[in-house]
Amino acid sequence: MERYIGLMSGTSLDGIDAVILQIDTDASDQAVRFNIEAHACLPLPDDLRAELLALHTPSHDELTRAAVAANRLARLYAQACADVLRHAGLTTAAIRAIGAHGQTIRHRPDLGFTLQLNAPALLAELSGIAVIADFRSRDVAAGGQGAPLVPAFHAAAFQQAAPQAILNLGGIANLTILRPGVAPQGFDTGPANMLMDAWCLRHTSQPYDRDGNWAGSGHCNPDLLATLLSSEPWLDLPPPKSTGRDLFSLAWLEQRIASHGAHTLRPEDVQATLLALTVHTICRDMARHAADVGRMLVCGGGAANGRLMQALADALPCQVMPTDTQGIPAQQVEAAAFAWLAHAFEQAIPAGLPEVTGARHMTILGARYPA
Repeated sequence: MERYIGLMSGTSLDGIDAVILQIDTDASDQAVRFNIEAHACLPLPDDLRAELLALHTPSHDELTRAAVAANRLARLYAQACADVLRHAGLTTAAIRAIGAHGQTIRHRPDLGFTLQLNAPALLAELSGIAVIADFRSRDVAAGGQGAPLVPAFHAAAFQQAAPQAILNLGGIANLTILRPGVAPQGFDTGPANMLMDAWCLRHTSQPYDRDGNWAGSGHCNPDLLATLLSSEPWLDLPPPKSTGRDLFSLAWLEQRIASHGAHTLRPEDVQATLLALTVHTICRDMARHAADVGRMLVCGGGAANGRLMQALADALPCQVMPTDTQGIPAQQVEAAAFAWLAHAFEQAIPAGLPEVTGARHMTILGARYPA
């Protein structure tokens, strides 16, 4: 039995999730069993969140600012680790390693790189625990997208006897498709919370649309939705594919609103249309690639958006339910995934899957920073 801490601060930039994942491998049947022993959540300070958002686009003195932000993030990671250890009543000696993804500020596998702000050496120094980081770059070096990273964990945690899908509703939506006896498939479908959060912040000063209530006060505009769908070639690309703020930014949305002449729409109608965009792109990719799936498990911050979850349940022919029903709370799945990815690195288990990322071969993901 081993314990790992997993850390995640995703594209939604709402905070840092930390979990302690207990992993028990039964040597007799090679079954891997998981147990989340503790969870802690640490909000990002508003000024750091604003700086991380600003660093997604070229700006003055960005190299220095990025290094300073990475150090600030590592100090918050260390605090999150201390919090989750305290909640579990454990010391650092109980933890084999920390899996720390960092904060993506550029994702350009088409140019051969992906960049996550992180300071894993500082985190190892502050926490006194070995850190596994830099999970994406080895897959990109092998010609892959370097994303999504979580399908290997989904396969380990959620595999069953019938086809099913795991949907992560973070800033970007990504799907994992699991079929018995077949390597997992996985890919991004398009924006989930990213555009809705940005639009909500601009017009309500709230960081996100709680339970989708603001979207519910508006009406989807079919013409704007059609423009959003038809004007972006990425949405029609076949897997493997991944994306992020490099593409689906507030500027992307504003350009399409302007070209459509939709500037007269009420902001809440745009919000309702963005929710419909998320649902439509997910459903379209499910129809294309997972028509045989009978159950969808949903994780990520979007699983707490009741209106979004209901819209998915109404639109899809399969069952839709949060991962909580399978024993892993929706908000903790990604942090648990990075704890498992740290375990995979330590055990030399290839978690870079060509069927997901398009890489030339399987790879062991990550780099180790000793305590």
